[in-house]
Amino acid sequence: MPGTGGGNGAVTRSTLRQQLADALRDEVLAGRLKPGQEFTVKEIAEQYGVSATPVREALVDLSAQGLLDAVQHRGFEVHEYSVADYRDMVEARILVTDGMFRRLGDRKVDPRTAAALAGLRRRGEEARRAATAGDLDILIGYDLRFWRELSALFGNPYLTDFLHRLRVQAWVCAVQHLRQTDVRTDSRTNDRMNDRMNDRMNDRMNDSADDLKGRLWADHTDLVDALSRRDAQTAQEIIAGYDERSLTLVERLADE
Repeated sequence: MPGTGGGNGAVTRSTLRQQLADALRDEVLAGRLKPGQEFTVKEIAEQYGVSATPVREALVDLSAQGLLDAVQHRGFEVHEYSVADYRDMVEARILVTDGMFRRLGDRKVDPRTAAALAGLRRRGEEARRAATAGDLDILIGYDLRFWRELSALFGNPYLTDFLHRLRVQAWVCAVQHLRQTDVRTDSRTNDRMNDRMNDRMNDRMNDSADDLKGRLWADHTDLVDALSRRDAQTAQEIIAGYDERSLTLVERLADE
């Protein structure tokens, strides 16, 4: 009952629900939960050693975010995005960021904003180092934090949450193509075929990593510098180049 001090259990469950959602989202981003892979609430609960209720709530949250699909009478599966989905995400992202940059260009950069932009530049430098090293997992984490902090400059939580969700979806879509293999095998496949599949997968990941190094995500700091100068046009051009290169990469991988 309200006011009786019995709310701690609800808070703990809510925290666990968010922790589980974050952990499962990271599994999808890392490619360990693959497109179309099915699982049940019971399986996830046993894996994490928790009860079914917070797991079910976390899975429903991820479904609402578009990362999972509910499968009637079977549980959930990882949503599989298409190249067309990615194009739509890029278009939506452009519409949002163009408006953000124009608004920021019209605003005076006060000391608080300048300090936030300095912090963003450090985050961009971290993202660049991750891209140079070809470490996709670290890069994704820095990129998501970068854009969440950038959108937070506008003081609109709806904008921040919308753009963060869109970037997560775009990363999940990109990861599905970066990590996927076009060779499907089952338990009857012999060891030689498995070896060839692994070799092709490794070659593909190495090629993708080469595409990432210093190209797709190396412009974070340039973007911050443009915004610090209140140069909305240059900021828009930087993001347009980023979107074009990332879309080209996803399309190329989808065709292989």
